[in-house]
Amino acid sequence: MSTATSTIVQRLWNYCNTLRDDGMSYGDYLEQLTYLLFLKMAHERTQPPYSEPSRIPDAYAWPSLLNKSGDALEAHYRHALEELGKQPGLLGVIFRKAQNKVQDPAKLKMLVSDLIDSTSWVTMDADVKGDAYEGLLQKNAEDTKSGAGQYFTPRPLIRAIVDVMRPRPGQTVADPACGTGGFLLAAHEYLTDHYQLDRDEKRELKHDALYGWEIVDATARLCVMNLFLHGIGPDDATGRDPVRVADSLATDPGTRFDMILTNPPFGRKSSVTYVGEGGHVDKASQSVERADFAATTNNKQLNFVQHVKTLLKVGGTAAVVVPDNVLFEGGAGETVRRKLLAECDAHTLLRLPTGIFYAQGVKANVLFFDKKPGSPTAWTKTLWVYDLRTNQNFTLKTRPLVRADLDDFVARYSADDRGQRQEGERFKPFAYDELLKRDKANLDLFWLRDESLEGADSLPAPDVLAASIVEDLRAALEQFAAIAEDLGGEALADDPAADD
Repeated sequence: MSTATSTIVQRLWNYCNTLRDDGMSYGDYLEQLTYLLFLKMAHERTQPPYSEPSRIPDAYAWPSLLNKSGDALEAHYRHALEELGKQPGLLGVIFRKAQNKVQDPAKLKMLVSDLIDSTSWVTMDADVKGDAYEGLLQKNAEDTKSGAGQYFTPRPLIRAIVDVMRPRPGQTVADPACGTGGFLLAAHEYLTDHYQLDRDEKRELKHDALYGWEIVDATARLCVMNLFLHGIGPDDATGRDPVRVADSLATDPGTRFDMILTNPPFGRKSSVTYVGEGGHVDKASQSVERADFAATTNNKQLNFVQHVKTLLKVGGTAAVVVPDNVLFEGGAGETVRRKLLAECDAHTLLRLPTGIFYAQGVKANVLFFDKKPGSPTAWTKTLWVYDLRTNQNFTLKTRPLVRADLDDFVARYSADDRGQRQEGERFKPFAYDELLKRDKANLDLFWLRDESLEGADSLPAPDVLAASIVEDLRAALEQFAAIAEDLGGEALADDPAADD
């Protein structure tokens, strides 16, 4: 992060610390900052040398906030948020269900006049203001109590994935679970850094190349603002919004893409909550049934793998972050894996270390595959597995993942010619026939000796070990809960103690 970016992040964050004294959370502050930044930048675009028509109704535009103070400012701001949330397009995404969380009118005035109005945001380099906002998103993700970390994929991992996927000008890139937009931004950055784009290519990249879906309103708001600050998306109300606020699993959108980069949300089951007589709360498992899916299941990650396969054009490529259960679960899991191996070229699996996600204890992988046309024989010939997990102890505080930790993987991936791959200590090929012979086509493949099992001196740090145990217990509990639900019994996961 540059000095200029760090200075802006620190200044923005200092105001947050002031507001936290009033009980405002990091997420609440980031939302209010999003609203005010958008209004200020929209106003700046109406001034010379831009002199563009205002996308904000005059009654709620930036000058209307500057001219008020005290209770009048608070009331007007609250009303402006409500009305802007009713607008179509980008305004509707940014301000949908927006609420004022700054209860002290004096501090609201401070935010408006001292912090936001004192800076010219449109003239600021997109990298600086965009990176500053990304910095705030990361700080918000670090606040484990907010749960925001589940929407924030580690940026070093994203950059490594994009470096091997290598998006090209003219390609469409989509993320059906885009969170705060990390993959879309990384694809945009890769294209601008690696290619001399002409005017038409720049316009296509800004308006037509990137697509995202996000089901949570607040997260979609942050994503759209993140893209907007990086210069991605429409300049007026008539352009296509890069992010749709919707459940991407609900239906096949009909559109096909050249590349999918995604980290679907953690948590295995999809469910709907019902409140019955006497206030009794029940949860009913919600399986996703679609004609384009090979298996019907309530496992969200398995459904996302199937969904990504549908979204790809023939010849398209995908990188999907998946938890371990996608690799070994039977039933629908086996069906999905066998179909994927047969109908796509599932060529690479990256086993990720624990301790790199803000959701502690998560055991995840990155599955890389290419969609192929129909064929009487299976497309997958060899699955190469890179084990970055065994004997690797990362933590967010003492040893966070950095891009250099993935250099060997990126080099061995051999993006220029995967046929030239060389086996190494952590990189091993598995033939298709060998995979099919494994019980349930299990892809949870490992071969390195785990040093932590050989003695107490080799054990990972206590917090890493504890997080791993918690994750294993939660996974076991979820599986038992699924069995109980399928048998019509009381789901263990509905027990309030299960979340303690």
